[in-house]
Amino acid sequence: MRISWGYKIFIGYSLFVIGILFLVYKASNQNFDLVTENYYEAELKYQEVIDQKERVANLSMPPKIQHTINSVSVQLPQEFTGKEVKGEVYLYRASDASKDIRQQFTATDGFYKLQMEKELSGMYEVKLYWQLGGKTFYHESRLFF
Repeated sequence: MRISWGYKIFIGYSLFVIGILFLVYKASNQNFDLVTENYYEAELKYQEVIDQKERVANLSMPPKIQHTINSVSVQLPQEFTGKEVKGEVYLYRASDASKDIRQQFTATDGFYKLQMEKELSGMYEVKLYWQLGGKTFYHESRLFF
């Protein structure tokens, strides 16, 4: 049995349309997490982050960030020992926003330990903000759990 060229064109066109519809369906079911909801406002304020990073660069040393499977410890430079420092540790997981961890802290000895209930795995970006005497500081680094 021989199929005429009209049927072959119809079958080819139908397979193409089915393929495109399948791709549209799969694309509409993808979950895209934004880095921040208000990214435009954050971009306008990025000069503040640059200034905060510059303040960290002028310190005697950058903060030391160490980790285990279920904890992250932050040792601030010597300039902050004996002073009350308020800040925030933000563990940012680029691949899944539901695994982000944000914790406020207050430290007087320049040391803070964040204890988590569950074990972490994968790559996290640690965004560390802290404030002393009206000046804010910002440091970021990557951790692999």
